[in-house]
Amino acid sequence: MMKVLAVIFILMSSFIQAQTSEEALIKTAVNSLFDGMRTSDSVKINQAFSKTAILQTIKKDGEVKNENVKAFLSNISKVQKGALDERITFSNILIDGSLASVWTPYEFYYQGKFSHCGVNSFQLVKTDNVWKIQYIIDTRRQDNCIK
Repeated sequence: MMKVLAVIFILMSSFIQAQTSEEALIKTAVNSLFDGMRTSDSVKINQAFSKTAILQTIKKDGEVKNENVKAFLSNISKVQKGALDERITFSNILIDGSLASVWTPYEFYYQGKFSHCGVNSFQLVKTDNVWKIQYIIDTRRQDNCIK
């Protein structure tokens, strides 16, 4: 019985370690997007996305607005370095093989001043052993924010 429990413990520990290291890689992929935004580095941001990435935001009225990734990259590259600061908190990360779902509440600051808050929902895919952002949809509001 003790041997069986020991084997179960070892297997569980291995699974938890693998999950934790995958979570760290996923966080790195997501953080690279926001690091690129802070430095207005469109190349770094582009590297965070898959080739077929989709960006969307939910407007106040519930309408979903699509944003072109190339336009997003172009807009970010024109902003003064340090002007954009999206501060996220990793709330939940779910992983199944090459698919990850990440929930990150955030506060957004422009030139050091609070602009808005909301939640980002990311879908990431792992291809060639690298996590890439496939899909982002977010909410945006100026009230009920934690500041």
